Amino acid sequence: MAAPKKGRRAPASQGHPGRALILVLIAIVGLIGGMFYSGTLTPRLGIDLAGGTSFTLAAQNQPGKPNAINETNMKTASDIMERRVNGLGVSEAEVQTQGDNHIIVNIPKGTDAKQARDQVGTTAQLGFRPVLTTTAGTKTPQPKPSPSQSGANGKGKGDKAAGGKAAPGTQQNASSSQSPSAKPTTQGRAVTDALKKAPSPKPTPSGPAKPSLPATPPPTPGGAAIPPALQKQLNALDCSTKQSRAAAGQKASAAKPSDPVVACKEDGTQKYVLGPVGVEGTDVKDAKAVFDSQQGQGWIVQMDFTSEGGKKFADVTGKLATKAQPQNQFAIVLDGAVVSDPRVSERLNGGNATISGGFNQKSAEDLGNMLSYGALPLSFKIDDETTVTAALGGEQLHAGLIAGAIGLALVVLYLVAYYRGLSLVALASLCVSAVLTYAIMTLLGPAIGFALNLPAVCGAIVAIGITADSFIVYFERIRDEIREGRTLRPAVERGWPRARRTILVSDFVSFLAAAVLFIVTVGKVKGFAFTLGLTTVLDVVVVFFFTKPLMTLLARRKFFADGHPWSGLDPKRLGARPPLRRRRGSAPTQTKEA
Repeated sequence: MAAPKKGRRAPASQGHPGRALILVLIAIVGLIGGMFYSGTLTPRLGIDLAGGTSFTLAAQNQPGKPNAINETNMKTASDIMERRVNGLGVSEAEVQTQGDNHIIVNIPKGTDAKQARDQVGTTAQLGFRPVLTTTAGTKTPQPKPSPSQSGANGKGKGDKAAGGKAAPGTQQNASSSQSPSAKPTTQGRAVTDALKKAPSPKPTPSGPAKPSLPATPPPTPGGAAIPPALQKQLNALDCSTKQSRAAAGQKASAAKPSDPVVACKEDGTQKYVLGPVGVEGTDVKDAKAVFDSQQGQGWIVQMDFTSEGGKKFADVTGKLATKAQPQNQFAIVLDGAVVSDPRVSERLNGGNATISGGFNQKSAEDLGNMLSYGALPLSFKIDDETTVTAALGGEQLHAGLIAGAIGLALVVLYLVAYYRGLSLVALASLCVSAVLTYAIMTLLGPAIGFALNLPAVCGAIVAIGITADSFIVYFERIRDEIREGRTLRPAVERGWPRARRTILVSDFVSFLAAAVLFIVTVGKVKGFAFTLGLTTVLDVVVVFFFTKPLMTLLARRKFFADGHPWSGLDPKRLGARPPLRRRRGSAPTQTKEA
């Protein structure tokens, strides 16, 4: 007698259904534990629910630059806008690229919409200014008058204070720096060591800065007096807070290129008095990070200037090279903040230069991108602006929750009325899916900045029907098997292979639609697509690892196995045929997926 063929076994459900249920329980406990560990117990709400302002900016090529819209330029522009928004002192603001040519800026409630629009809608200002003096970024205490100091009036005191404050810093920096000789770069330029990072308390490397115009030469090595008004501003400036740095940056950005300014370093560790702009950011033709393996300098930043910019840069570096520290430095100023302040040891000709010294890949690329922004051939226009008050956002959230509750109630009523006892399985599966969805959405907020907006709520409501549809497909396959005359336990196992293929195909179509929608759309619709895709994936997980194992366990219980009228599996109500009997000598049939 031939041995019967072995049928397929459902993974972790037919032989050991309890293991799959334990796995789901562990996942739920882990996600909830992650919520408490991160201190985030509610999903992050989007602008349309929490209130705030949202801008959609479209990138445009400048004349003569038809291929300027690319991933690198868009990322650089996004980083600049994020710096500006953070400079407003805004918390939980979002700046992200979407698609090929759009940037989305979401600013929560409590922010001046007009100020935010001005910040994100204008082109960044990049310039090279000579450093006149520099000191620590904290507020400078007022110096006490001393009889030994010359000058009795207030003006004389101010001049002496400037000289007294600048001299120690200058002497210290000069003693810790040297003027290295020029070496050829990997491109054969004799400028590698002529432009070095200036010593700075900040461990991250610095980049090039701006020398002064010939009309206003930088101070002499002996230390020219700083105008009393600028010295007073420098002493009063406190760069230790984000708000004060933002205010200083806005004031410096508003100044004329020919005027000296006070400015903060972007990390707040230093503050400067800077001379007039010597080289405009638009004079930078290109800047990029390069790894120098030939001379062992590691990561460096190479700059190329336009023909006019190269002449300006040569004149400026020639003047700065004769000065003492820190007046041989020039500051690279972006939107009024100093991003780098390298020193110059010789005149740099040829329209190119190399900044070296202690860079890693990220810091070199960041500086290269910032320098490139001065010549970034992109402009932006605001395509869409939406402002939602907190009250309106709360009303929309309340309305969305009511709509979801109504949809869930209708699904529950249908399941109870039609499937009776089986509705308990569907409701338990819906609860598991809801807990997983809520926990994952909550954790995605601090992890990737996911914000639950109104379209995302709509996607979650639609997902209720998609999830319930998977249960219905499986239940109907079981009922079909019972109508064929089989008992519940064989019906559960035979109906599963046929149901799972239908469920997988249906969920694949839903996930494909969500993926396409997420890729091709811009703005809030992405929230709908993301939520729909997430819930579709969770539907597969719940059906395979919870619904099927739970049905396998319930099939062993008398209430369901005997077909109680309230079980939803009563053979009489389903019009079951007499039990199937196998003919003698016939081979056993094998379940095939539909």
